[in-house]
Amino acid sequence: MKRRAFLKTSAGAGIAAGAALTMGGYEKLWATSSSAAAADKYDMVALMGGSPDAMFDLGIQELGGMGNFVQKGQKVLIKPNMGWDVIPEMAANTNPLLIKRIVEHCIRAGAREVYVVDHTMDNWVNCYKNSGIERAAKSAGAKVVPGNSESYYHEIEIPGGVKLKSAKVHELLLETDVFINVPVLKDHNSVRMTCCLKNTMGLVWNRGYWHSNDLNQCIADYALYEKKPALNIVDCYNVMVKHGPQGVSREDIVTMKSQIISSDWVAADAAGAKMLGVPVEKVEYIPIAHKMGLGNMNLDSLNIKRIKM
Repeated sequence: MKRRAFLKTSAGAGIAAGAALTMGGYEKLWATSSSAAAADKYDMVALMGGSPDAMFDLGIQELGGMGNFVQKGQKVLIKPNMGWDVIPEMAANTNPLLIKRIVEHCIRAGAREVYVVDHTMDNWVNCYKNSGIERAAKSAGAKVVPGNSESYYHEIEIPGGVKLKSAKVHELLLETDVFINVPVLKDHNSVRMTCCLKNTMGLVWNRGYWHSNDLNQCIADYALYEKKPALNIVDCYNVMVKHGPQGVSREDIVTMKSQIISSDWVAADAAGAKMLGVPVEKVEYIPIAHKMGLGNMNLDSLNIKRIKM
């Protein structure tokens, strides 16, 4: 699809679409760089133009398949965003088609058990059901477990944290072998954007402390914890470009039909900022995490495989 036609299609979601796609960075993320050296190992795969599940099929193939991340007999934790009691079309939660396909790939790779969990903002039963994720994950063979009780959470230390020295994390993070992070990209009223780094707050109990003690620094501090995602898969199919993180109406949504896959969550967040048309520096936790050595926000230095379907 030509760029003009692609932008026109995306802009059909409303005035917000034009603002998001012309603020610099969206088209650059997908533009093929003539200076990029071909390599077997990519730092990131960026896809657009397909369904969430089809894009993941191609993206994980470019990274060598799920077997590069999940070994036979391992237990896998998949962390989507399913924190809000809204239907999938509202884009406040991760697309259920994507979660289903990731579960399927994990099981095909030989995973012994696959778990899906989130510490929701709204009633967890309603969030799990109305997001469509519970049904999709279970149909693919995953176990969907609650995150609504403090009894599920256990204290961990965060050596080197500036503001966040410890946290209570869901027991599944401690008990599983592989952690796969699957946020939905969207606007956020507190930190401008939510994506990979912030999505991990859904595995934490004591989130109130984060909000009252420099939220951006706490998000970056938590990334120091040793149990990091083996893979980050950013759902950018429908993107909430304003009134996040919950949204108000479908006018807040832009259909971008895109996906970002990377083992580097700082890089994936930097790419997400470009998708939203937000300068990376404006999402404060990204440069903080970059300076702390937790990932690379300089996309020009990465080997990115770009696929238009």
